[in-house]
Amino acid sequence: MHVEQLYTNCLSEAAYFIASDGEAAVIDPLRDVDEYLKKAEEMGVKIKYIFETHFHADFVSGHIELSNKTGAPIVYGPQTVAKFPIHMATDGEVFNIGKLKLTAIHTPGHTLESTCYLLNDENGVPYSLFTGDTLFVGDVGRPDLFSGNMTKVDLASMMYDSLQKIKTLPGNVIVYPAHGPGSSCGKNLGPDTSSTIAAQLASNYALQDMERDEFITKVTDGLSTPPVYFPMNAKINKEGYASMDEIMDVGMQPLNIQQFKDTVANGAWILDTRPATTFTLAFVPGSISIGLDGRFAEWAGSLLPFHQPLVLVTEEGKEKESIIRLARVGIDNVQGYLEGGVEAWRSAGEDIDMIIDIDADELAMDIPHDPRLEVIDVRKVTEFDAGHVQGAVNIPLDTLTDIANIAAVDDDNNLYIHCAGGYRSVIAASLFKRQGYNNLRNVLGGFAKIKQVKGMPVVAPKLEDGV
Repeated sequence: MHVEQLYTNCLSEAAYFIASDGEAAVIDPLRDVDEYLKKAEEMGVKIKYIFETHFHADFVSGHIELSNKTGAPIVYGPQTVAKFPIHMATDGEVFNIGKLKLTAIHTPGHTLESTCYLLNDENGVPYSLFTGDTLFVGDVGRPDLFSGNMTKVDLASMMYDSLQKIKTLPGNVIVYPAHGPGSSCGKNLGPDTSSTIAAQLASNYALQDMERDEFITKVTDGLSTPPVYFPMNAKINKEGYASMDEIMDVGMQPLNIQQFKDTVANGAWILDTRPATTFTLAFVPGSISIGLDGRFAEWAGSLLPFHQPLVLVTEEGKEKESIIRLARVGIDNVQGYLEGGVEAWRSAGEDIDMIIDIDADELAMDIPHDPRLEVIDVRKVTEFDAGHVQGAVNIPLDTLTDIANIAAVDDDNNLYIHCAGGYRSVIAASLFKRQGYNNLRNVLGGFAKIKQVKGMPVVAPKLEDGV
């Protein structure tokens, strides 16, 4: 028996590869399926099934791509409506994978079709439960995502019933969720990417004994607004998409300087995927920075319009990775990349832009002496409320897609932009630059460094009752 978790950090996503006696199954695959095909070939097994725990909203799944390349059927749970052929499992249906048995357990709540899959080993003993977004480590899936006319209260009530099924499983059954820490599919996922039923019964707030109404309140309270690309990804997963081969054929075209400029003149946006610390030193004017070294796909999905033509500027050899990771969130319209990157652009005598980086110490020194200094904090509201520079303006990065939020900032002011650690602030600075703002400073190390500076005017939350 072979059970492997294939985890992708920038999406906090877990796919699974199961194999036994010459047969294999893949659960919740990513859109780029080469890893699963290679693994099957190396192990000498045939992919027999592709299981989906639900229609994902935070990434484009590889179910259709993998099915087209292997002939394996796509299995969803009850109540699934899709625009491509599927096998709709019944609640309790058993699938044989070599000497293993995988049982579908319908667990609506996160979505209507949400289904967990219980794996029994060669001896018929329950071994692991693939929970999708029904049960995470320390959390459960949010019940407010795209299930027709159902309210979050309706779905939370369904989840209450679904979790009762899970609570009866043996304590040593391994819990394998679809996501880990950082995912927006729950409220506050724990730090681990797997657990056990016993551990979750002991520590997960949603599995504690409580009445339905109390459960609904706990699960629905404090839900943040989901990323803007979630509805589009859910739609793509339901309706289908272009093959990765087609996307790569177009996107992997090297463009010389003139071709690159012509493509931009025809409406393409420039996306620079180099690290933030490299981008600020020199970039093609008008570029948007979203570095591969951070939560790239999530921010690309949140900030870039779907179907917007793009041209890429990357580190050498990172062109393919950039295109693949964009495609994982449904951004498919890459028209090519700048051959030779920024160095070729500079060598051709083309204009270069930059963003000034400063240390947090310099911000502290400038604050009392510059009446036109304005601190722009692009962290989430909850981060800002937990502590911020006195007088700072909070404009969360995901709101900068609305040009009005940028235009509301006085371009005569000297803008000092920061986030928590320095990744998001460079993205934000590139968006301001693109709108013609030039009096910009990027604060290196973000708030993590700012709060360490002696004398920095930081506002901390008020402590209650002396605690």
